[in-house]
Amino acid sequence: MPTEADARQERQEKAKQAKEVVDIFNEISTLLHSDLDRETLSICISLIENGVNPEALASVVRELRREGEEVRKEIRSSSRN
Repeated sequence: MPTEADARQERQEKAKQAKEVVDIFNEISTLLHSDLDRETLSICISLIENGVNPEALASVVRELRREGEEVRKEIRSSSRN
């Protein structure tokens, strides 16, 4: 039966592995100029691990970026008037 120390060590190892995964994806994201910060990237990874379709997620991210840019343009336009 695992001891409390064993359980703690296992949690630490899982946390270390999760950090390494995010580090690797962050490097890939940076190389591809995806403009995803570590937190957003971590959320996306978690969603995919929990069954979200990666292509659908990518589509949603692109759509949110488009909408965000439209809002920024409207704000800039409104502030000039």
